Amino acid sequence: MAAQIYTSLVLIILLAVFTNGYQLNVGGKDGWVVNPSESYTHWAQRLRFRVNDTLLFKYEKGTDSVLEVNKEDFDNCNTNNPEVKMEGGVSIFKFDRSGPFYFITGNKTNCYRGQKLVIVVLAVRTPPHAPSPSTRHAPSPSSAAKPPANAPAPAPTTDIDGPSHPPVAPPPHHSFASPPTFTPSVVLVSTASLVLSLGFGGFIVSS
Repeated sequence: MAAQIYTSLVLIILLAVFTNGYQLNVGGKDGWVVNPSESYTHWAQRLRFRVNDTLLFKYEKGTDSVLEVNKEDFDNCNTNNPEVKMEGGVSIFKFDRSGPFYFITGNKTNCYRGQKLVIVVLAVRTPPHAPSPSTRHAPSPSSAAKPPANAPAPAPTTDIDGPSHPPVAPPPHHSFASPPTFTPSVVLVSTASLVLSLGFGGFIVSS
């Protein structure tokens, strides 16, 4: 029970801190003066400022003031066109956005002597969102990996949508017998035999 109460108190404190921010005393124990023991530049650089944080300015009322100005007026110590003017002796300024803020004293002479302050408020960070499935694109055909030049040719594929065709057989090969060859010597021998037989036959008959 006690552990639950302690956890609840811690959560409440953290929620209040992140909602309301921190309050920081400008210049520390010295306040808003001409020559603080720690320069305003160094004081601002060693701290981190966030949206909803507040600055507490303490200064001598009637002889000093705090002016929020733009960068150009900050560089030139121009006290004539402040965006915000605080002169009550104890002033609180709240950061309502991120980015740079420029403060100078209302005493121009003291401004030239270094009574000025620049604060950079950090932006609010939001966790990154993972891309939805609909935003993921398939790789384009041109980006697909190409097969190496010496890769074997792919096997033929079958068209699933259309009818399959049987393989076409090659036309039958007709074999023709070679014509008989005549040898001249055989022809001459046969002819001579025929002539002799006729000659002798005739001689026998006539005798």
